[in-house]
Amino acid sequence: MTEYTLKGVKVGLPEWLKDTKIEAKLASGDYEGRESTAALKRIKPGWKVLEIGAGLGYVTTICAQAAGAENVTSLEANPQMLDQIRDTLARNGQKNVNLWHGAVVGDSHVGDTVAFRAGALFWGGGLVADGRSEKDMVEVPATRISDLLAIVQPDFVMMDVEGAEQHLFEQDWPKCVRHVVMEIHMAKYPKHVLKHMVDCMSRSGLTYDPATSSGRTLGFMRVRPPKPEATI
Repeated sequence: MTEYTLKGVKVGLPEWLKDTKIEAKLASGDYEGRESTAALKRIKPGWKVLEIGAGLGYVTTICAQAAGAENVTSLEANPQMLDQIRDTLARNGQKNVNLWHGAVVGDSHVGDTVAFRAGALFWGGGLVADGRSEKDMVEVPATRISDLLAIVQPDFVMMDVEGAEQHLFEQDWPKCVRHVVMEIHMAKYPKHVLKHMVDCMSRSGLTYDPATSSGRTLGFMRVRPPKPEATI
């Protein structure tokens, strides 16, 4: 297994990902660069961190180093990536991360599982739309976003779910969340869906964060309401 080091984090590349775009990103140092930088800018020691979509476990490790591994909960839907994530965490001394297998779904989802297409590359995976037939489709555990937020009560949320983010903003988010960093996938939904997600964040007391936003990476930060002016 070839090992790459990015921002001091060791990542082993499994043989089935050799000679792919993912290896090229690792070799150039560009792999998940925006997300890792955003995590380093905002996460503080002791914060509760929720990562939705772990990939190779690189950003998971960055979050664990910043907050403490025991404070990080990471979910990955693709079953073929779980051993790889554990390997990355072990290489970097972060085994105490809470790694869950499953997909995060909207609150309106019915059932305890959801169809997931693993994809030839892990970042090609995603939830399968109703009525679609996929050869590599598997059923994975489903966790509703409001339930997940209530369980973890995160200060910081990192999200990269290949378009499934469009379903996770049906309800306002809780006040415990201070920062959200997400990769948006505009090819997978119309512009009004993005507006819906941004409006949800605004109603939840979160606004655009220029320090963690770049390209397809969109960051939000909690805004405290202004103090009332003193009356004489």
